[in-house]
Amino acid sequence: MKNVKLKSPPKAPKPAKATTRRTGPRSAYRRAEVEEIFRRFSVQRPEPKGELEHVNPFTLVVAVALSAQATDAGVNKATRQLFAVADTPEKMLALGEERVRDYIKTIGLYRNKAKNVIALSEKLITDFGGEVPRTREELVTLPGVGRKTANVVLSMAFGQPTMAVDTHIFRIANRIRLAPGKTPDEVEAHLLRVTPEHYLLHAHHWLILHGRYVCKARRPECERCVIADLCKSPEKTCDIPAPLVELPPQAISLAAH
Repeated sequence: MKNVKLKSPPKAPKPAKATTRRTGPRSAYRRAEVEEIFRRFSVQRPEPKGELEHVNPFTLVVAVALSAQATDAGVNKATRQLFAVADTPEKMLALGEERVRDYIKTIGLYRNKAKNVIALSEKLITDFGGEVPRTREELVTLPGVGRKTANVVLSMAFGQPTMAVDTHIFRIANRIRLAPGKTPDEVEAHLLRVTPEHYLLHAHHWLILHGRYVCKARRPECERCVIADLCKSPEKTCDIPAPLVELPPQAISLAAH
């Protein structure tokens, strides 16, 4: 009788190793360094403010919607007279698209923006009882209101901690490698992960103002930077931080940024 060689039972497949998917480059900073960056910003500007003039949540929505591809100073110059006569959705709707155009014609894309201002005013009245909604999901249903605008309104009007990624924040997050990302949404998600929670309410204003006045688009003024020693930007020209002192209260001017 021949010996029959028994086949070994098939080996169970090894369980796949758990992997953590990375959505993009990591921040170049340790947690303690990020904490120190925002601590210095908080000393420099304890109560940072947005520079768009407004008198209530409605005028803020309109101002932020108008600020796309325009400077805050340019928007302020156009809206001062507009908001003096139309500071509610009802008054804006009564004003009409043509007259809104006349007020904002110094702003880029003013024709389409005037159309959106009237449309969002109408939607606020018909869908929200004339009140500005307090959720991002509802805000982005308004004509001319995207995620960034909604985040600004939630933060400035309702005190919700959000990260409104504009061109300044997108540039800063990538330039200093704080929260690299290929799109504003990626940068927003990254900043929300790395920013200490107790600094989140003011974080987007600190970053905007830092990008507007110090870490400028054409040439960063590193000699005026309070985080020059911590900064990991390849473009950095100075390692000595500027004196950490509280800045004078913000003055909103008509000068272009």
